[in-house]
Amino acid sequence: MKSLIEDIKNKQYKKVYLLYGPEDYLKRKYKLKLLEALITKNDIMNFIRFEGNDQNEEEIIDLGETMPFFSNRRVILLDHTGCLKGKSDLIVNYMTSLPDYLVIIFVEEEVDKRSRMFKVIQKHGRTVEFPVQNEETLIRWVLGILKKEGKKITRRDMELFLEQTGTDMELIDRELEKLLAYTMGRDVISVTDIKEVCKAQITNQIFDMVRAVSEKQREKALNLYYDLLALKEPPMRIFYLLARQFNLCFQIKKLQESGCDQRSMASRTGLAPFVVKKYISIVWKYSTEELYNAVEDFAQTEADIKTGRLNDMLSVELMIFKYSSQENSRMKC
Repeated sequence: MKSLIEDIKNKQYKKVYLLYGPEDYLKRKYKLKLLEALITKNDIMNFIRFEGNDQNEEEIIDLGETMPFFSNRRVILLDHTGCLKGKSDLIVNYMTSLPDYLVIIFVEEEVDKRSRMFKVIQKHGRTVEFPVQNEETLIRWVLGILKKEGKKITRRDMELFLEQTGTDMELIDRELEKLLAYTMGRDVISVTDIKEVCKAQITNQIFDMVRAVSEKQREKALNLYYDLLALKEPPMRIFYLLARQFNLCFQIKKLQESGCDQRSMASRTGLAPFVVKKYISIVWKYSTEELYNAVEDFAQTEADIKTGRLNDMLSVELMIFKYSSQENSRMKC
C-alpha cells in the first residue's frame, strides 16, 4: 500500500495496477484514491469501466488504443473481471506494450500468482495486495477513529467489539458508526453499549453452538440452530461453518500438543489471539482423537448431502445430536 500511496503523492503513475485480496474495504478505498488522482472532472469521458466476467478482450484493447479526448490520459478499470484467473492471452500480450497515455487498473479478489498475467503486471506495473488485517492493525484503526470522535474504550471491550464484528473492515466500519451514534454525548464506550448495538455475526452464533454442544447443552445448541434458520441462513452454510469450527478446534488441539503458545497458534491458524483463547476454552473438553473423528464425520456427512443420501437441514440436527450426546462423546472432566 505504501508504494501506491507514494505513486499518488508524487503523481508518478505506473501503466498498470493490480489491487487484489480479500479485504474489500481497503481495496475499494485505495481504488477510489487512485481513480480520484488519475481522473479530473474534465477527464471523465476518458474513463472506461468493465465489471464482471466474460469481457471482450478485443474491445478493451481497442479502447486502450483510442487516443484520449482533450487530455493526456485514458484510464480503464477492469473490476473483478477474472482476467487474473483465466487465460486472457490478448490482454497479457497488450500489457507489454501499453501506450504512454494509458493506465489500466485491475481489481480482483483472487489471483493466480503463477500466471503469466500476474508476472507481466509485476514487471510492467504495480501489484498491491490487501489481505485480512490482523488484530493489532484493526485495533489501531478503530482507536484512531474513536480518538477523532473523542471516545475512549478499554482493551477488553475493544476485543469484545471485534469478536462481535469479525475482521471484515467494512462491517467494523458500519457497526462502529452505529456505536458512535448510540453513544453520542458520552465519551466512554462500554460493554453494555457494544452488546446493545452490535449485531453478533453468524460465525459467533455458530461458535456458541459448538460451545453448547461441548457442554452437552443440546437444547441450547438446537435453539441456536433454529434461530439461524429463522433468520433465513441456508442450512448448508450453517453446516460448513459448524464443520469449520470443529476443524479449528482440532488444529488448536494439535498445536497445543506441539507446545505452541497462544500467539503462535494465532499466527498458524490466521485467528486473532483473543479468538484463539475462546477455542482453548473448548478444546480441553475433547481428546485429539474425538476432534479428528468429528472432522472426518463432517467430511463424510458433506459427501452424503451432496450425493442426496442426507437432507442438509436434518444433517445439522443429526450432528448436533451426535456431538452433544453423553453416549457418543468421551468428554474429559
